[in-house]
Amino acid sequence: MKVQVLYFEGCPNHEPTLALIREVAAETGTDVTVETVEVGGAEDVERLRFFGSPTVQVDGVDVDPSARNSTNYAFGCRMYGTSGVPSKKLLVEALSKRSTE
Repeated sequence: MKVQVLYFEGCPNHEPTLALIREVAAETGTDVTVETVEVGGAEDVERLRFFGSPTVQVDGVDVDPSARNSTNYAFGCRMYGTSGVPSKKLLVEALSKRSTE
């Protein structure tokens, strides 16, 4: 399965998000290919379905179910609840769901 992390340069949550994805994949035994995609500017936001940095997609689907039908794309920092890094639970659920489909 392919996990993409969309980010902009200088995002402080990019590297912690990558580390958490790798940790969750290892703990769950999920075979993932992690790809980073640097978003260059506002012109890429809609095309990439970028909700802010970092945006995590598993096989093209955002890890946050509440964002999947949204079009509130933004070139800025993304918050997952009160954190700029998606929760471990959110990542586990996203990887588990995609691996069973």
